[in-house]
Amino acid sequence: MVRRYIEDTGLPFDILIDESREVSKAYDVWRRVGLDAWNIARPALFLIDRDATIVYSFVARSQEEFPSHADIVQTLTRLGGG
Repeated sequence: MVRRYIEDTGLPFDILIDESREVSKAYDVWRRVGLDAWNIARPALFLIDRDATIVYSFVARSQEEFPSHADIVQTLTRLGGG
């Protein structure tokens, strides 16, 4: 589903699909919910510049929380990408 969205929209940036959960665990957004089969990641967004520096991060406290569009656009504009 995500791959198709990326292909359909032609996004000009990379999106990570973390099927192994290695990156989710490294960024501390993965949570185990009861049984091993119930693994989730909290909604999160990391903007990483060309020097591999995280310039913006958002990690939700719940599954219903998301970063504000204004914060994302403001950061991209500051970086010269918005």
